[in-house]
Amino acid sequence: MILRKKLIERLERVFQSYGFDPIDTPALEYWEVLAGKYGEEAENRLIWRFKDPWSGREYALRYDLTVPLARFVATHRGIPLPFKRYHIAPVWRHEEPQKGRYREFYQCDADIVGSPYPEADAEIVNLTVDAIRALGFEEGFTIRLNDRRLLRGVFEEELGLVNVIPVYRAIDKLDKIGRDGVRVELEKLGLSTSTVSKIMDIISITGTPGEVLSEVSRRYGGNRSVREAVDHLEELVGLVRDVDRVKIDMSLVRGLDYYTGPILEVVLDRPRIGSVAGGGRYDNLIGLFLGESIPATGVSIGIERIIDAGLELGIYSLSRKTVTSVQIIVLAKDRGVYLYAWRTADLLRSSGIATRIDLGRTGHRVQRRKAQRAGIPVLLFVGEKEAARGKVALYHAGCGKRLETSLDEAPVAVEKLLSECG
Repeated sequence: MILRKKLIERLERVFQSYGFDPIDTPALEYWEVLAGKYGEEAENRLIWRFKDPWSGREYALRYDLTVPLARFVATHRGIPLPFKRYHIAPVWRHEEPQKGRYREFYQCDADIVGSPYPEADAEIVNLTVDAIRALGFEEGFTIRLNDRRLLRGVFEEELGLVNVIPVYRAIDKLDKIGRDGVRVELEKLGLSTSTVSKIMDIISITGTPGEVLSEVSRRYGGNRSVREAVDHLEELVGLVRDVDRVKIDMSLVRGLDYYTGPILEVVLDRPRIGSVAGGGRYDNLIGLFLGESIPATGVSIGIERIIDAGLELGIYSLSRKTVTSVQIIVLAKDRGVYLYAWRTADLLRSSGIATRIDLGRTGHRVQRRKAQRAGIPVLLFVGEKEAARGKVALYHAGCGKRLETSLDEAPVAVEKLLSECG
């Protein structure tokens, strides 16, 4: 939890630097709020759903933070647009727990409601890059980008696919089952060999934005949906600060049904843990609650996958077991000495230094042993001599440095010790 909170604080700083404000929504939603928003697989298998035994009404645990945002906006009609919010909270999935998949996990979302323009999508991409870097992944990650209008123009309008959602779901499994597996899934849908071959050819198109958009325009430039998507993506990419990280990938479909425009995922070079962030534009979702269309775009970062990857790569460590910086060791049972130690604790805490003091009236050896077990870096000793002279003795367990200082100077001395010894 210490590591998770530290990473969430980093994300909040990034979100706030772009002018996003925090909100929260209930963990429980009425089932009818979530129904019809995610697609057949999610709603039949992955959403935790139950009936309230007292009222008989059906409820569900939050599946993501996007549909609750749409409901929030619809019930707060006076919000000035564009509305920029971030939301960091747990969500629940009826998964079989395994590496990279959890039944309860934190999502860290940033969304812009009210702008249909590429500027909003570009800001989401730039924010995402800054967020992943702030989490310690300076290199070794890629932003995969696509557009649902490209997919609609090619698969539905050019290839003439009528029921395209199962096709998207099959393509969405590419990273898990490989190209051969996707081909088998498509054939199971009853598609002709020719159509399957065309789909496999299309989803192999990937590369730099310039390369892919040129190729797609060459093949399907006469299609209106494709032209809209290409124009939007070209403007978007032109505003992205770190465009070398961006790859347009025609195999990126994003499984959720509510996406309408640009979609994105963040993948790490290693470890292979799936996407660590994803999102896109969903211009029709809020309208399902409001009765009028309000454009929106956003990204969701999965902090648990980030932690798993960071631990595996050695970027993070779970060695820190406490937020406490100082343990006061009371060397005498004399009440006057304890009151002096108590005053020392108050002084350090008022200076912003996390400090513990013995509350069990134990001997100094037990106090030291507990502090060492907890990994508290600085021990501050108070005995009869120190109390009589208005002094404290400091010891850093990590570097072995010892010093004595006056009580008034103790906060400065502790900060210096922590700075020098880490």
